[in-house]
Amino acid sequence: MISKRISVKSENSFLSNIGERLRQERTRLGMSQEDFGAIGGVKKVAQSNYETGKRHPDTAYLERILQIGVDVHFVLYGSRLDITASPEPVALMRGTEPVPMYDIEAAAGAGRMFDAETIQSTFYLPVELFEAEGVDPAQVVGVTARGDSMGDTIRDREQVLVNRAQRTPDGVFLLRMGDELRLKRVQRVAGGAWLLISDNPAYERELIKPEDLGGVEIIGQAWRKVGRVF
Repeated sequence: MISKRISVKSENSFLSNIGERLRQERTRLGMSQEDFGAIGGVKKVAQSNYETGKRHPDTAYLERILQIGVDVHFVLYGSRLDITASPEPVALMRGTEPVPMYDIEAAAGAGRMFDAETIQSTFYLPVELFEAEGVDPAQVVGVTARGDSMGDTIRDREQVLVNRAQRTPDGVFLLRMGDELRLKRVQRVAGGAWLLISDNPAYERELIKPEDLGGVEIIGQAWRKVGRVF
């Protein structure tokens, strides 16, 4: 019997080796990091971060480098297809689902107001990743984290995918508190209160009493960072 779940090794083949495969494509084309990054619309330091796995490229970048002959399917999934350039090359790839990345910042301290109308880019993930965990792709959105209060769990400027179908603590959640968005670990405690926890021990925990929960809205659970699972 074949398991429906994806092994850690399989998932790494989808996401964790993007940087190395991107470097291979740049080398194949004989281009420097600076020149290659310029084609993708980023600086040399960003290109270096992509290749070392510190950051992951978005769709706009992938669409640009496809125009100069980069095998984007290989970069994303490790296998090569004979794909010709088109106005929407990544969207046309079979076996993927789109995740909108919103042009907002969700901080572990202060945040900005959530603007559901502003989509910065779209990131495409394999269908198998959603199916393996029973996640509805239509319920997943992406935001950019800011600040250091979640420590290594969520670093500054990392892209976080949020499952809006899951809103029941405990875990790491995207919260709306007044006009702010926050990424916090939420734990239910005795008496119906919530404890908001920062994984960086330099930040104090925050207790939300039952009578104050009306001012806190759970947007969804942090499902994964781009390339990493919570």
